Amino acid sequence: MKDELLELKTRALEELKSVTENPQLEEWRKRYLGRRGHLTLLLKRLPELSKGERPPIGKLANEAKEELSREFQSKLDSLSAREEDESFLDVTLPGRRTPRGHWHPITQTTEQICAIFSRLGFAVVEGPEVELDYYNFEALNMPKDHPARDMQDTFYISDNVVLRTHTSPMQIRVMEKQLPPVSIVAPGKVYRPDSDISHTPMFHQVEGLLVDKGVSFGDLKGTLTTFVHQMFDPDTKLRFRPGFFPFTEPSAEVDIQCVICKGEGCRTCSYTGWLEILGSGMVDPEVFKIVGYDPEDISGFAFGMGVERIAMLKSGVDDIRLFFENDIRFLRQF
Repeated sequence: MKDELLELKTRALEELKSVTENPQLEEWRKRYLGRRGHLTLLLKRLPELSKGERPPIGKLANEAKEELSREFQSKLDSLSAREEDESFLDVTLPGRRTPRGHWHPITQTTEQICAIFSRLGFAVVEGPEVELDYYNFEALNMPKDHPARDMQDTFYISDNVVLRTHTSPMQIRVMEKQLPPVSIVAPGKVYRPDSDISHTPMFHQVEGLLVDKGVSFGDLKGTLTTFVHQMFDPDTKLRFRPGFFPFTEPSAEVDIQCVICKGEGCRTCSYTGWLEILGSGMVDPEVFKIVGYDPEDISGFAFGMGVERIAMLKSGVDDIRLFFENDIRFLRQF
């Protein structure tokens, strides 16, 4: 057994010299020093020896195990030091560029809309998405039994608290705290229980208000014409059609010439050559009375638009749900 033990140690040391990688070293350890390694199995045969042979052979075996363990640790340290050298960071190399995100197309469109009105002298205001029924409906000339409430299906949190269906409540909140003149736009999320290729339960609006002495429908037309020409194209044609909104009178809906077919008629515009983009009108005197303004002394106009609608027209997107699916292939195009 003594010769067998010496031969095993010599073979193990020779194999260890050729080990160059950590996985190879671990295999070597298992082969010789593991629970089923050659040296371990050899030590298990010590009881087979006579009492006189056991002490010297046992001592020799322990010395061999200690030597192999030392050589194993030395090789492990050597390989680890080499890996550290190979992974050394060269600070003179150019850094890797970190991928950066960008604004969502809805955010981009909202910012562009607000920037246009800011240049026209409008202030940007924001308010709560969970709104009192009073601000969302009643103060906007829509009492509890008003049929116009059916125009805006509503998420009710309680009898008097709703998820706002438009950002018009900010018009009331601002007029309550500020005397004329008032010129604001209110961007934000709004909620209505509707979902298809052109509607989502949550969407975005920008609504505006201008109140002062002598404000006319001509001012409304001039302001919205300027907005359309800056948002789309200076050559974009637009028209005002009579409409109905409970908090404006008279009211008008604004159409622009189809951006796809340039008025020739196509599937997008239902072959009419026109696309609706926003609603507007002169503020109803009843709304002024609610906030304490004198409708005999001042006048004003209001308007509102869906941001998704504007974004779809500018980019040629035909399904509103694409804006909310977070498909990176879609978003990268913006």
